[in-house]
Amino acid sequence: MRTAGDYLGLGPEAAGDQWRAILARKPVLEGRQVDFVPVETLICLAASLVVNHRKYGGSTSHRAGEPVPSLATLFRRRHSSILAKMSNLDGSRPNGAKHEVEVAARLLATPGLLAEKYRLLLKAARDVGINGEYLPDFLDLEDGGGELLLLGQEELVQSDIEAAVEDTAITWVQRQSHLEEQLTQRLLVAAARIGQHRFATEVLRNHGHRCVFCGLRVHIGGIRAQQMLVASHIKPWRVSTSAERLDARNGLTACPTHDVAFDTGLLTVNGGLRIHVVPQLEHAAAADDATRAAFGRPPLRDRILLPDGAPEPRTEYLAWHRNNVYRHRQETPAA
Repeated sequence: MRTAGDYLGLGPEAAGDQWRAILARKPVLEGRQVDFVPVETLICLAASLVVNHRKYGGSTSHRAGEPVPSLATLFRRRHSSILAKMSNLDGSRPNGAKHEVEVAARLLATPGLLAEKYRLLLKAARDVGINGEYLPDFLDLEDGGGELLLLGQEELVQSDIEAAVEDTAITWVQRQSHLEEQLTQRLLVAAARIGQHRFATEVLRNHGHRCVFCGLRVHIGGIRAQQMLVASHIKPWRVSTSAERLDARNGLTACPTHDVAFDTGLLTVNGGLRIHVVPQLEHAAAADDATRAAFGRPPLRDRILLPDGAPEPRTEYLAWHRNNVYRHRQETPAA
């Protein structure tokens, strides 16, 4: 029986042996598939940072994006098996092994440790002949030049996360008696941060990695300066439901200046996607060059900038912001 140490202590030699065993497999078309080995499980855990497995059921598993199709081909497994393993790891399925959940909680809570393990797995795979065509570097960490950054974390407050998961943790412990409450709490906190990362990644992609208020986009030498943009909620995370927290149409991409202005109610967006500024800030922009450089028109656009075909923010979220955050609500034109 495997233990957490089989995953956390996995070294290059053992990883190479497991990759060779995977390459020697034949697809299982019917019946029970072979058990996942640690390298597969850890790669599925890393893939959970870019794929929201909860969006797909058994009949829609084939629609899951990369790296699920590549992993299914390499592992000689069905798409649904890859997604099911992700569910086991985040504790959302009652049949997940306790040691796997423990490993997931520890690695997801420590992005640097997960990045280190991910690089080890890719190096071992390359050493046995598995190239990027069959196992893509879906976290863009293989060259070792960057860190594994969870996006959108600046919006989250630890106390808000702990309060949000407290009731859920009690329910999980009752449903999954093999999981201790402390382990469940750690996993749910990590899952909330991963969910925020997926949300921010999707918002940035939807908006073309550009501030929707002024158009700032930094792309130098093939590298996007993602830390110069913020993808945060229109209706804040702390007051949103679980579904609203993961809904990319509840998000806007902004440069730090316009993100703060939006979050503090100096800017808002109406249902027609027009940008409104409180009169006090408009007056300040007219009188001061520095303020005008951030809040004049330009750089502020009349309407938020969205790429062709991008999903628009939902009107209910924009209305919530105008009614609860914007500091000059009475003069905001109707949507």
